[in-house]
Amino acid sequence: MSTFRNSISRRTLLRGAGIGLGLPWLEAMVPSSALASSALPKSPVRMAVLYMPNGVNVNAWTPEGTGRDFKLSPTLEPLHDLKDHVTVISNLWNEASKGGDGHYVKEAAIITCTTIKKTPGADIGNGVSMDQVAAQRVADQTPLPSLELGVTPVAIGVDAVVGYTRVYGSHIAWSSPSTPLAREINPRSVYERLFRASSVPQGNTAKMDTLLLDRVLGDAKRLRGQVGAEDRIRLDEYMSTMRSLEERVQRSSSVTRTAWKARVPIDPKAMPTDRPDGHAEHVRLMMDMIATAFQSDTTRVSTFMFGNAVSNVSFRFLEGVSAGHHDVSHHQKDEDKLRQYQLINRWHIEQYAYLLRKLKGMKEGDSTVLDNSMVLFASALSDGNSHNPHKLPLVLGGRGGGRIDSGRHLVYAEDHPAANLYVSMLDAFGAPVERFGDSTGALAGLLHS
Repeated sequence: MSTFRNSISRRTLLRGAGIGLGLPWLEAMVPSSALASSALPKSPVRMAVLYMPNGVNVNAWTPEGTGRDFKLSPTLEPLHDLKDHVTVISNLWNEASKGGDGHYVKEAAIITCTTIKKTPGADIGNGVSMDQVAAQRVADQTPLPSLELGVTPVAIGVDAVVGYTRVYGSHIAWSSPSTPLAREINPRSVYERLFRASSVPQGNTAKMDTLLLDRVLGDAKRLRGQVGAEDRIRLDEYMSTMRSLEERVQRSSSVTRTAWKARVPIDPKAMPTDRPDGHAEHVRLMMDMIATAFQSDTTRVSTFMFGNAVSNVSFRFLEGVSAGHHDVSHHQKDEDKLRQYQLINRWHIEQYAYLLRKLKGMKEGDSTVLDNSMVLFASALSDGNSHNPHKLPLVLGGRGGGRIDSGRHLVYAEDHPAANLYVSMLDAFGAPVERFGDSTGALAGLLHS
């Protein structure tokens, strides 16, 4: 592709939707706004999934005790003031991810509970993710059906070690087996989109987005005939992810806003920076975006990726850490690496706690936004060194509108389906299903009887 770098513009900005699109960069793609058509419930239930790559130091993760009589582990200790608002869940796993490589098969399927198709190209195959089952149920009730966020650009190309396209490691939200949903990584663009969706009629914006999207897609198709085989694979990956954006733009242009109204106005003066000062600030800003979206009711469904699969983000900004995330996860039982691994895990829980506290501080009648939310913290591995898919690290924050009996450590028989948790979450959300993935029913004891 280097031959064409000076003659082909790499980025076209869809200003109407706050979307930056690049060729072939996928990280700047975001879904445009859908439109609401029904009145708000008194206390809407929200759902978020926060994904952490690379697993945990299992020796410092599991709490002591069960039920309400439990003590938070060193890694989970940042949740001490939120203990009554969280549910720690032990011994669940995702059976569909038991085979395959060390990361992609497990991490792409964390909330789809599906065995992904092994492919180095664009013919990807997964399942519909749990968050999108929920989003599809309430898509007409808020301006944005869902909000997909991250901090790391989408990885492209093939991981030659295992033979999977890296697209799998860059997405946890899937609207169809072949459609991973594009993530937004620019906090300012997210805020602009939330503000616009909550305050501006969408018809003209959607039409402009459609015209600009058509132009970008046309550029990609023309470029495909001018590059080599490897770059064609990258462009095919790009095009497959673009389908989710194209579908949402088309849907938003055919709907008109009716009764929806923001529960809390979004202040345009509170616009965040588009150039965060490092990884820590970037993550905090994205936590703020989820909180803003939930408080305003601009969306009720969100996912956030702290990093892509095999993420090796440097955590040298943490005292006592001198290496990258993936590097220390392959600790080989080295005590110093295990110590650093646990510090990185704990930092992620601190960011999770920050979001929960922010939602707890948002009053909503006699309750709070946290009371009316379910915020799942999850990794697709337990021990990162062995790529162990058993005993997944899972914490569920919030009370799901009063449905979740929180403040407990729930321990199940080993290899209990994580899909059962998702069945219960969908029930509490108001999108009940009989089955999801390999579920055998609802997760016993999670919801109030």
